[in-house]
Amino acid sequence: MTTLTEALAVALTRHADYAFGLMGNGNAHLIDALVKRGMPFSEVRHEVATVASADAYTRVSGRLAVATATYGAGYTNTLTALAEAARARTPLLLVVGDAPSTGPRAWDIDQELAAAALGVRTYVVGVDDVDYVVDRAAKTALRRRSPVVIAIPYDQVTAVVPEPVTEGIDLNDPSIMRDLAAATLPSATPAANITPSYRPATAATSTELTAAVQALVGAQRPVIIAGRGAWLSCAAEQLSTVADQLGAVTASTALGRGIFAKQAFDLGITGGFGQEAAMQLISEADAVLVVGASLNQFTMRFGELFGEGTKVVRVDVDQVSPPATAHHIDYQLLRGDAVDVLTSLSEGIAAAQSAPGTWRERVAGLELGGTLRVLDEGSRAEGGLCADGRLDPRAVAARVAESLPEDRHVTSDGGHFIGWANMFWPVTSPERMIMIGTAYQSIGLGFSTVAGVAAAAPESTVVVTTGDGGGLMAIADLETTIRTAKSCVVVVWNDGSYGAEVHLYGAMGLDEAPMRIPDVNFAGVAAALGATGVRVDSLADLDALDAWREAGAQGTILLDCRISSTVVAPYQREIQAVNGLDVD
Repeated sequence: MTTLTEALAVALTRHADYAFGLMGNGNAHLIDALVKRGMPFSEVRHEVATVASADAYTRVSGRLAVATATYGAGYTNTLTALAEAARARTPLLLVVGDAPSTGPRAWDIDQELAAAALGVRTYVVGVDDVDYVVDRAAKTALRRRSPVVIAIPYDQVTAVVPEPVTEGIDLNDPSIMRDLAAATLPSATPAANITPSYRPATAATSTELTAAVQALVGAQRPVIIAGRGAWLSCAAEQLSTVADQLGAVTASTALGRGIFAKQAFDLGITGGFGQEAAMQLISEADAVLVVGASLNQFTMRFGELFGEGTKVVRVDVDQVSPPATAHHIDYQLLRGDAVDVLTSLSEGIAAAQSAPGTWRERVAGLELGGTLRVLDEGSRAEGGLCADGRLDPRAVAARVAESLPEDRHVTSDGGHFIGWANMFWPVTSPERMIMIGTAYQSIGLGFSTVAGVAAAAPESTVVVTTGDGGGLMAIADLETTIRTAKSCVVVVWNDGSYGAEVHLYGAMGLDEAPMRIPDVNFAGVAAALGATGVRVDSLADLDALDAWREAGAQGTILLDCRISSTVVAPYQREIQAVNGLDVD
């Protein structure tokens, strides 16, 4: 006899290989069944972390994960992370309890409608269709690159699933039993890397490709910008080939960092996280090939990234419109998968040119320590302290970068501080920088991601970057962080404020009292939960990170960095300017 949740657990293990959850009435039997089926499972302390961890796991590993929570309040607690996954286009399966099939109770809500408001589909399982529903949900998640909800009616969790008809069948014949299993589970597929799944056909026409080739080959100052979409399409090799052919300087979005093999010709991140002189060089480009990047307002520096009349050839799987902040450019879209489109472009470029381009060989400042490489490290020469006696975050970021283990995955919360890790801490490939919250403009998901990163890369050091505001929102899962990560560095940018609000609305003259946070002893909280907590009031206090690394980099060390709220990140300056504030 098999129950619905037992059958559901079996079906889920064919599509996913890790689960993250918090137990409640609606999913207790499922979690028990998943664990008994051998699926690795990480318990979290707040339901938002079930989805955030599954999201992070998929971004790092490329494999589908399961998140699970109970009905009602457990379900609604997942919605912020679910919205983030939907906006970021991360496929995952959120399996939740739901109202009984006989009708809602006093505490039930329309969970399907709530998911629909986020653009997320819901599938309800029943005793007669478990395998079909799970198979369809997994395929939908992969095809749409979206989270999908699987709902379990509360009165069905222990209902018995009908056994397959076996009358007249020799159950001792292995070949017959294999055929029976295939008939019972017609579409089951093993868990696999999601990247090559459902690759769409290239829709770019030969005329469009020819025009794009002409624009790129005719450029004197070509630039290639790649985003997360290029990484998801496994297009790194094709990007490097085209960059070599054109002699192009390269750059990436924050989520595409490290995708280009030849870092000697790479300018780093575009937009407000970028180095100012490098962004000026991009503005001088006469042709830019953009692959798998959204060209949002932050990447585009609110319209200032490209110069007047720049020819922009954009490769994207979706039918995307020109960015609203780029009315001054000559824009062309090549719709299709990055690998296919870049392969076609490469063939066209090879036929159209007699020799590779050489512009990147002539660009000054790309050498180590050159003008296109050096970042502003603030007041590091004066001990890293600002006039208010607190640390300059740029000096802290630069000093931390010297001490982090080389094998690391950085996971970032949202907040004013996001620029420091992106500007100062290099990563070797895109899946090693996880930013969960930026797609939905959320804070408070930093600690919530760690279980997922740690499960996907258990031997790597997880580096968490969070603010005091977001850190307090997610404080329950600081315990999860300490428990699930073998090696973890937590950097709390503790400026006693919601920095983004202070630097925008405070600068507008609004009362800052609601934007300020009393100093919180994060180091003490971390120590109470079993980590090494270090209060950082001077750069010398960061020697503790060196000692931790040299001792084997095991366990969690939290650096409670008391930074000044007077330092404004460059990207925030751009936001100030677009809102009419004087940034000089």
